[in-house]
Parts: sequence; structure tokens; C-alpha cells
Amino acid sequence: MRRALTILFVPAFIMPAFAQNEIGPEGHKLVWVAVVIAVAGLLAFALMKAKSGSLHFGKPLFKRKKVRVELYKDRLYYPDALELTVTNTGNVDVDLDAPLLIFSSLWYSRKFRLKGTNNNRFYPLYLGVGQEHKLNIDLNRFYGFDKTLKRAPRVKIRVSEVTGKSLGHRKVLLRKTLFNV
Repeated sequence: MRRALTILFVPAFIMPAFAQNEIGPEGHKLVWVAVVIAVAGLLAFALMKAKSGSLHFGKPLFKRKKVRVELYKDRLYYPDALELTVTNTGNVDVDLDAPLLIFSSLWYSRKFRLKGTNNNRFYPLYLGVGQEHKLNIDLNRFYGFDKTLKRAPRVKIRVSEVTGKSLGHRKVLLRKTLFNV
């Protein structure tokens, strides 16, 4: 009889102890997680194929217009000439507008559009992938135009695309001052 009572009453006490109020995952959330994982997998696959070069559509998968702008001066202080070098490091061709030369000081700035050298106009300039363009800038021509530019301690070059999008800039110090040491 004891065994019969034990068999009858023990499950009655054990069952409520194991019973839990579990809330299962909602179905629409699982679907969204699966969609996000699938899209991430497809993007990773496409990027790997694009980097390996086996994905050929005739055009790059992602267009990246990127240029490297370098500005060198011939002397450390009070230079007479600057050399601008623009290199297309992106994966598509770029159409460059005339660079903007900015003389700046603490109180004023003066902007000049560089259209070419030696009476030759070659802007806008079409720069292919991996190509490089060099431009020598004689600062004495600007100093002859405006004598106050000799007091400007900084020169900045801004290179932009024909559509107006800025692609890069570089700044050099022409002389030391108390504020730019």
C-alpha cells in the first residue's frame, strides 16, 4: 500500500515543481534575425569575390573616388615655390577642377583659383586610375600681385571634383609665428 501511495502522490508533488512558465521566442523576431544573417552572408560573399577579382561586371562593385594630395615647398621657411602632387588612388577615374590656393593669416585669408602655368590652361583635368599630376606654383607671382600675402604664414591647397565635391586638401607653413609654432 505504501508503494501505491508513493506512486500516486510523488508525481503529484514533483510535477508542479517542474512546471515553468516559459515564453518561447516570437516568430517574427526569428525571421528578422535570419534575414539579417543571410544579407550579411551575401555581402561578405560579394566582397570576397570582388577582392579576388572573379566578380566581373566591367565596373567596380563600389566606386571610390579618392586622391592623395601632397604639397612640398622648396625651402623650410619663406619658400619661393611649391609643388602640388595629386595622385588618383581610387578605383574610378576622377575629373579634377582647378585647385584652390588659400593664403591665410590670423585675421584674413585670400583665395586664388589655379588654372594652369605658363599661359597654359589644363583644368579641368581628367585623372585616370593610378595616374599622377604635378603642378609647380611660383609664389613670387602672387606676392607681386598683393604685397600683404608675404605676411601670411600658411598656404592651403584644396582639390575638388568638377561636380564640387572636395577630394582632399593639404596645408604648409611658410614661416613661423607666435600662433603656429
